[in-house]
Amino acid sequence: MGFWIFMLLMNLLLPIIMIIFEKLFTKNIPKTINMAFGYRTSMSMKNEDTWTYAHKLFGDIWYKLGIVLLVLSIIASIFTIGKSDDFLGNVTIVNESIQLIVLITPIFYVEKKLKETFDSNGNRK
Repeated sequence: MGFWIFMLLMNLLLPIIMIIFEKLFTKNIPKTINMAFGYRTSMSMKNEDTWTYAHKLFGDIWYKLGIVLLVLSIIASIFTIGKSDDFLGNVTIVNESIQLIVLITPIFYVEKKLKETFDSNGNRK
């Protein structure tokens, strides 16, 4: 049972991080455009407007996806109770792989929205 609890915690780690970062990205946007923390792409770093827009949109998406992943991860983990460690490991690998894809995919959407909302100089269209 100890291994199952450990794997449950590992399965919940990314969704919880995504939910926490929603607060950081939407409520406490980094005050200045920087290379150390935040949603850092060439388009999001054009000016304060693009920086704020990208953080709010990305944070909102991550929050919603984090909730969905959290629920799905709990459900997947429940189905592994009493199963072999190999089965649990395989389910965890699949779960973590899906989570990584979901973690990265919003970048493409946010970049698309930035290009739709702003011109190449960062001015609103």
